[in-house]
Amino acid sequence: MSKDFWKAGHTPTLLVSFLYFDLSFMVWYILGPLAIQIAEALQLSAQQRGLMVATPILAGAFLRFGMGLVVDRFSPKFAGVLGQVVVMLALGFAWLHGIHSLAQALLLGLFLGVAGAAFAVSLPLASQWYPPEHQGKAMGIAGAGNSGTVFAALLAPTLAATFGWENVFGMAVLPLGVAFVLFCLFAKNAPQRPRPKALADYLRVLGAKDSWWFMFFYCVTFGGFAGLASALPGYFYDQYGLDAVTAGYYTAACVFAGSLMRPLGGALADRIGGIRTLLMVYTIAALLICAVGFNLPQAGLALTLFVGAMLALGSGNGAVFQLVPQRFRKEIGVMTGLIGMAGGIGGFLLAAGLGLVKQHTGNYQLGLWLFASLGVVAWVGLHGVKLRWRTTWGASNVTAARV
Repeated sequence: MSKDFWKAGHTPTLLVSFLYFDLSFMVWYILGPLAIQIAEALQLSAQQRGLMVATPILAGAFLRFGMGLVVDRFSPKFAGVLGQVVVMLALGFAWLHGIHSLAQALLLGLFLGVAGAAFAVSLPLASQWYPPEHQGKAMGIAGAGNSGTVFAALLAPTLAATFGWENVFGMAVLPLGVAFVLFCLFAKNAPQRPRPKALADYLRVLGAKDSWWFMFFYCVTFGGFAGLASALPGYFYDQYGLDAVTAGYYTAACVFAGSLMRPLGGALADRIGGIRTLLMVYTIAALLICAVGFNLPQAGLALTLFVGAMLALGSGNGAVFQLVPQRFRKEIGVMTGLIGMAGGIGGFLLAAGLGLVKQHTGNYQLGLWLFASLGVVAWVGLHGVKLRWRTTWGASNVTAARV
């Protein structure tokens, strides 16, 4: 990172945005690493387990849009404080009263969706401080908070095996409390925030076809990341007979790869352009996911391919949000919510769909191939719009950023 970048914005806000997003993603995803233990305790089928881990993703998807409205109408900091309080109360209640049925697990998943909505808060909170030429790096750093899924995958199964899975919910409140205090102390709203918009303005944004393209592109990149992160513990358990802790370690390696590449993907997009980065992302991800769908005989080989796919998808997450502020800078709050919602819906469909496919076919092959085919569709769609984007809002006389 250049000195110009660190002087361009507000570093304390950028860092606490990352921390808030990181720990929010940790608890948003926590049902995924605990899925094997919870499913055994509640006697859930593969399809029910898939629905359980997918519910926070879907709830977070729709709540991201709601959080985007709160960000735009009030402020990113207000929305962040509100969301953190709700999540800590939900986890505390689950810890004290326990989870005794699928319905209760799904209810907890709905409240954990508020943590997933942190996406619509932390990115505008950070990005509104930075000029166009630094958007990729700023959004990448703030968005790298999805690395919280790594901590959940690494620690949650081990803690559950040692202390019981319900106690993990109580333990999660402790780091959330620390992040909450730091957020309240150091996060600041940018002085040049866009003015609040009327509902008609939000509908007008949806009238722009570019908004739908961005939602679809992120549905594939982030949906792939979130859906696989939630489904992989069950995948390694079902496909290769790994225990919950080992499956968590395998998943953590995949999630770490995707999380690491988000800021690097944003920086790469700043250097070579978001469109070129995304075209590479969809090519690599589609090929690797297609290959792993052939029911590989060794868990290590499947792990290697999943890590490669997650590296690509993580880069894509950063690249999408290098492009979005160039096209929708004044509407970044609501667009972050909309695009985040689309990504969450994609994650829900992938996680729930893989469980459904496993339940009815006995393996994950069809589900993985369907997802790989979406990567191909995304590549074709992006290739179709790149000339228009580069000659309109992405032209060199319009923005300093590389598109």
